[in-house]
Amino acid sequence: MKATLSRGAVSALVVAALGFTAAGCGGKGDSAEGKERPSPSKAAAAQADKPKKAAAGALSAAQLAEVIVGKGDVAGYKFEAKAKDEILNLNMPAKPEACQAVADMFFFGTQPEAKASLGRNITPAGKDSTDANYTSLVLLSHEQADAEKVIGDLRTSVEKCGGKYEHLEMKYDGVKALPAPEVGDEAVSYRVSGDFDGDKMPMFVTVVRSGSTLVAASTLNYLEPEKTEVPAEVIEAQLAKLKKGA
Repeated sequence: MKATLSRGAVSALVVAALGFTAAGCGGKGDSAEGKERPSPSKAAAAQADKPKKAAAGALSAAQLAEVIVGKGDVAGYKFEAKAKDEILNLNMPAKPEACQAVADMFFFGTQPEAKASLGRNITPAGKDSTDANYTSLVLLSHEQADAEKVIGDLRTSVEKCGGKYEHLEMKYDGVKALPAPEVGDEAVSYRVSGDFDGDKMPMFVTVVRSGSTLVAASTLNYLEPEKTEVPAEVIEAQLAKLKKGA
């Protein structure tokens, strides 16, 4: 999508990517067939409806639905279906260009585009839980060569981004590589911060490749940003379920 977006549309897209709406209200839980929230913009709606063709080696949307984590897979967490308009391949340029892959992954976008994708919004469950981390997890289906390219480009982007970038009229900083978990075939972890309406908030991201599928997870902590952490147990459970399903 090459068209220029209005400031309002940009804000709506960022809100969707961060999951503010999902974090602020309850849903129907784990059902992937529950009602989706209205699209935050015409641009997002058009992107969500864009058809994708599954290629050889890439899991289809139906196959992703069978292997994505959900209710009962990880104790202590609540899983909700992630709306289509929260997974966007905007193909809009970032400045500097070296940060493009990081900017794309903010919206769970990749170049080349995933053949199919499916996500979950994940929050700690239990009345005694004090964990305020909010995680978005998305499975991105590719042919294996494309999956390898995407995670390789992301790793390079994190290293060469220079710590800050601009994308869709928004400014981000604090881009920094973090120790990646030794799981899957390869993994990349990093952090990035954005200034949203005056509030700077860090987001921690982990992307793991398992064969031709990418497991992408981003975590925010609205109450205690300094305690932001991508839940390792959720990543491990997702990889185990993906491997078993494959």
